[in-house]
Amino acid sequence: MKSKVLGLVVRVAIVALSMVPAAIAQNAITNWNNIAITAARASKAPGSATPGAASIYVAYMQLAVYNAVNAIEGGFEPYKYSLKAPAGSSGDAAAIQAAYETLRPLLPDQQSYLDGQYNDPVVGIASVPDGQAKTNGQMVGHASAIALLALRAGDGLGANVPYSFPSVPVPGVWILTPGATAPQTPWVGQMRPFTFDDPAKFLPKPPPDLGSDTWVNDYNQVKSVGAIKSTERTPQQTEIAFFWTEHTTAQYGRLLRGKVAELNLSLQDTARLFAMAYAASADGIIGCYNAKYHYSVWRPVTAIRNGDIDGNPDTIADAGWTPLATTPAHPEYPSAHSCLTGALADILKSYFGTPNFQISLFSPATNTTHTFNNIRDWQTEMEFARIYAGFHYHFSVVQGLTLGHKVAHHLVHNYFRPVRAERDRDGDKDDSENSSEEHER
Repeated sequence: MKSKVLGLVVRVAIVALSMVPAAIAQNAITNWNNIAITAARASKAPGSATPGAASIYVAYMQLAVYNAVNAIEGGFEPYKYSLKAPAGSSGDAAAIQAAYETLRPLLPDQQSYLDGQYNDPVVGIASVPDGQAKTNGQMVGHASAIALLALRAGDGLGANVPYSFPSVPVPGVWILTPGATAPQTPWVGQMRPFTFDDPAKFLPKPPPDLGSDTWVNDYNQVKSVGAIKSTERTPQQTEIAFFWTEHTTAQYGRLLRGKVAELNLSLQDTARLFAMAYAASADGIIGCYNAKYHYSVWRPVTAIRNGDIDGNPDTIADAGWTPLATTPAHPEYPSAHSCLTGALADILKSYFGTPNFQISLFSPATNTTHTFNNIRDWQTEMEFARIYAGFHYHFSVVQGLTLGHKVAHHLVHNYFRPVRAERDRDGDKDDSENSSEEHER
């Protein structure tokens, strides 16, 4: 396994940058996507600033925006509720109004910022020419925001979900890791998903037994390459580890906005892509946290410091072991970054009809850009980055990707589809629980 890990570094081009990439042309939806992520990260709303749960807040907005724009443009199935739009309504006005009115109640402490953006002459409603088209578009956006928030009422966002855990190390069981004061957002795993009903719908298989070869191999792998003073991890792998510690929702938001600008996508196409991407990302995180708090697996920092209590002679303890980066404050299995990445990767593959397109990602954590020629290489680097950082065992990142793939597969077969009068719905039945081997990686 070690040779496989150490051989992965040739799969990515890494370009050092002296500053964040220059701004690129955007549309109303990409502008408000950036506004939403900025507001979520600054907010004290439950979990909104965290790398995974931030995508949930953005998903509300993108779904309201999608239904508003789709009501005007048509062509695709609406998301769970239908709207009527007067002919000639402005899609830009509808998108801005839906985004603004959805975010305000979700992020109440950001109302001043959101009001400022809404009234901004460049990204706000004033950027749309006055007239009946604008007025009608605002009405459609308002109706969509109200309908979306009503649809999601009582869905568990930010609910008080207690979670009990041991105060001292117990074999295999998660406890607070260094720097953590409380388990992070256990409510995420109990809230109602956006594209299915049961957060445990794609619950992965149990983690390996502590007596298994898989446990021994993956324990010793992360112990070797994930330690802060590892002599096995290369400088390039260290850069990869830190690269992927950036806020996930912010990093992938830039990716999506960049693709829209690169391909000059229409407002309608942007609305659909973002609705698919954020619904899948949110549901990937919800399913992931459901599994995390269901299995409650100990992190490497706990397991390795207490390797002498797991009953396995091949997992030697190191009481002073420290991971390369600070461990996130939630259980280990499966990897949250993998769940979100797997979901987004398969959405992009489905939307663009191929896994073979260029993906460029910037990280302020390392001030570098990584460029991939296909989604497999993107996922593979992220997969091993979580081991290099000392966060995860290999089995966890594999199962996280699988969960994300299943979520995306279910979404693609059931939501945001083109409207076709001749559609045979029996022919489009959901087979996400019988995913092909392709969706296992």
